[in-house]
Amino acid sequence: MANRLFLLDCMALLYRAHFALIKKPIFTSDGVNTSALFGFANTVLEIMQSQKPTHLGAAFDNAVPTPRHTLFPDYKAQREAMPEDLALAIPAAKRLLNAMRIPVLEVDGYEADDLIGTLARVAELRGDFETYMVTPDKDFGQLVDARTFIYKPGRQGSDTEILGVKEVCERWGVSSPLQVIDLLGLMGDASDNIPGVKGVGEKTAAKLIAEFGSVEGLLANVDKVQGKLKDKIAEGAEMAKLSKVLATIMEDAPLPVGLDELELKGFDDETLKAMLVEFEFNALGRRLFGEDFKAGRGRQSVAAAVGVGGDVDLFGVADKVSAAGVTKVEKVAVEVFKDPALKTMAEVEHRYELVVTAEDRKRWVDKLSAVDEFCFDTETDGLDALTARMLGVAFSVGAHEGCYWHIPAEPAEHLAVLKELKPVLELSKAVKIGHNLKFDLRVLKAHHIEVSGPFFDTMLVHALVEPDQRHGMDYLSERYLSYSPVSITTLIGDKKGIQTSMADVPLDKLAEYAAEDADVTWQLAQRLKPELEKLNQAKVYEEIEGPLLPVLAAMEQAGVKVDVPTLEEFGLELEKQAGEFKSKINELAGVPFNLNSPKQLGEVLFEHLKLAEKPKKTATGQYQTNEQTLQSLNGKHPIIEYILSYREMTKLKNTYVDALPQAVSEASGRVHTTFHQLMAATGRMASSDPNLQNIPIRTGLGREIRKAFVPEKNGWVLLSADYSQIELRIMASLSGDVAMMEAFKEGLDIHLATAARVFGVELEGVLPEMRRTAKMVNFGIIYGISAFGLAQRLGNVSRTEAGVIIESYFKQYPGVKFYMEKVVEDARRDGYVETLSGRRRYLRDINTSNAATRSGVERMAMNAPIQGTAADMIKLAMVRVDEALRVNRMRSRMLLQVHDELLFEVPLEEVERVKPLIKDAMEGALKLEVPVVVETGTGGTWLEAH
Repeated sequence: MANRLFLLDCMALLYRAHFALIKKPIFTSDGVNTSALFGFANTVLEIMQSQKPTHLGAAFDNAVPTPRHTLFPDYKAQREAMPEDLALAIPAAKRLLNAMRIPVLEVDGYEADDLIGTLARVAELRGDFETYMVTPDKDFGQLVDARTFIYKPGRQGSDTEILGVKEVCERWGVSSPLQVIDLLGLMGDASDNIPGVKGVGEKTAAKLIAEFGSVEGLLANVDKVQGKLKDKIAEGAEMAKLSKVLATIMEDAPLPVGLDELELKGFDDETLKAMLVEFEFNALGRRLFGEDFKAGRGRQSVAAAVGVGGDVDLFGVADKVSAAGVTKVEKVAVEVFKDPALKTMAEVEHRYELVVTAEDRKRWVDKLSAVDEFCFDTETDGLDALTARMLGVAFSVGAHEGCYWHIPAEPAEHLAVLKELKPVLELSKAVKIGHNLKFDLRVLKAHHIEVSGPFFDTMLVHALVEPDQRHGMDYLSERYLSYSPVSITTLIGDKKGIQTSMADVPLDKLAEYAAEDADVTWQLAQRLKPELEKLNQAKVYEEIEGPLLPVLAAMEQAGVKVDVPTLEEFGLELEKQAGEFKSKINELAGVPFNLNSPKQLGEVLFEHLKLAEKPKKTATGQYQTNEQTLQSLNGKHPIIEYILSYREMTKLKNTYVDALPQAVSEASGRVHTTFHQLMAATGRMASSDPNLQNIPIRTGLGREIRKAFVPEKNGWVLLSADYSQIELRIMASLSGDVAMMEAFKEGLDIHLATAARVFGVELEGVLPEMRRTAKMVNFGIIYGISAFGLAQRLGNVSRTEAGVIIESYFKQYPGVKFYMEKVVEDARRDGYVETLSGRRRYLRDINTSNAATRSGVERMAMNAPIQGTAADMIKLAMVRVDEALRVNRMRSRMLLQVHDELLFEVPLEEVERVKPLIKDAMEGALKLEVPVVVETGTGGTWLEAH
């Protein structure tokens, strides 16, 4: 059997991992970004476990110039500075490889490509190796042969690709992989700043190489080339030769090791465990060393294990590698693994009581009634708060102290215990502490217990304190308390295996588990309170997030009525229309193809119909056919509009028309979504199971979905209350721009007013197209839109024209420009931005040297105070509306929050009384410097009400 050699292109893999997680990076509890290291480690482990290599080597670039830089000083000169987080991951990756006993290959003056190319050829000459070059880099195609392959790890759910001679030739349209060098010589490579021949793209290069065989063959026969292309080739001849040299991977680099030294030797378990502890890679640790692996959380775990202060610079020390290849931190962390400073219930003295008698319940009622705060946590036999049976409730009033009230299943006893529980939860003025309290409030509400506030939810509080971290109770316990709670999977198993119900867990074990949860949550609250104060987030929690909890619980419990026959009828119509559009698309394409295959669609649009000169491709080499790409092609061919409409129809049918009936609860006959208060960093809410926040409203087909949302009872209507242009009003207020504020104060159509100013015409002279452009600019400015972005959105103007429009906009609204610049400046100084209510959005990379990353973060800085203030307003409005409905004893109830809109179910006789209550509550939620306008409507469906 042949040896299997895998050669890792480490820099490419680290870059790829870092940017794959750029929107949702992974941080340690101390704020260290480990995205690149985690993704890299996952890739290496996946290869080792699934591909069974016999030999492994890891090649790195370094900073020493190569011969390519001597030949062409601009080689790779265009590249942005490496993001700081990624730069810090490189030494950590080398340490990880050392711990895995995988040789690190690095030679001054040679790139990783050259080391991999040389080793691949050495392995080929040996004859007893299959070599796999692990890289996403296309340049390696030139090295592929019968026994040498490219191994492209999957990303974002895609499968791994293994490219041999056939695949490389098909991908590039060449007859031999060696011709990849000639292609790159002609077309260049923007990622390495290899120029190629000006005006020659991939398709032209492929045709030329197919005809002439090589760059040299083409240059020797340049007279045979027709038209302007001949001149381009003649003028770029020297650059083509140079570019081919630059693109050629060397195969004679000096190697630091031989093939035999790449043979796998097994991990250095203790050092590897130490690194997993250091970087808090619990999942990887369990994958390698079993379910008992515990990595701990934060520098405090390291410090506690060795008796030193907590300020340990893990990355800083990591650079100082000793001669033995083990850092100080690794030595520390080995000790941490032996005793990771994570205690468990067995090691901590505690007083947990199982409460089963009336006397014991009375004693605990007296105890709970005498304190200013207590923690509670329900235990149920399921996760559907509407139908789950309560098994018991755990309480805690102090560290390491708690109880579990058992609630018997027998109906009479069940009701009797609930009756004893009711007063302490409904009448007590104590602060009620919990973790993910909304679920507990819903469970108790379903059992006719309305828990009174105030509430302190450790999950929500931590989301305000450290928004980029995870907020699970087990994670927080390890992070703040150095304590590992009993895992629920030890009681009922996990979803991968046979999972039982909590009702099947022995009572003594359930009591200890539940009381521990309450105890841990009580302790977490004590740790998080000062953090909330220190970061000035107490007001945000106490005035917005805390009071909103019971409001959302009530809305989730109420649900919303969906008329299933209306959806079914609409579904049939969509299916019919989609079929007609599909036939029309095939007719326009001129060839039959699978419309649901992005690959085939791309080939039709860009190879058959040739709708773009240089179409973009995905990471897997397919043509991009996403909505943004299709929108940019709209107007170039009738087929595009049909494809967009077909996609909208199929998405609506799959996402809503077919899915909503499945979401109707058997218990209530209504749909009960789950609201997430702090899923978005701006504070905007989200909903799931089902997601009712993304029901489209801008298109006619999307609006049809709203027809199916109806009031449940005769004599009731739906009432919609919607903030009018709230984000623009907030921008006017925050920026203090005189002209914009004046437009709102005079009640003008802001898009009309903007168009008149930007295009220099009277209000009466504004054309519909002008208003559309102004609207696009108004909303685009909030998101820091560029001239390129505006040109793409408008579709009918050039980037230069879009730039002139933006420049004119800022001349008319100078206050907006000043505000945008000031907010970015403040963010650079403070590291965060704030809403009017004081909610913070932290911006880790606002001062990065990487221009592309920094630009994106600057746009976030401009947008977050506006979007976040809008989120605060709607949340405050919900709290105020809920209070107004209760104080006025209205039967009307709030059902949904969707962006800037609230939806209510209202008896007809209450409509005229409820409207002003809702408008007053919403318009007065947060004081702005311009009028806030709320538009209301009623109807028999959500569509009619909106």
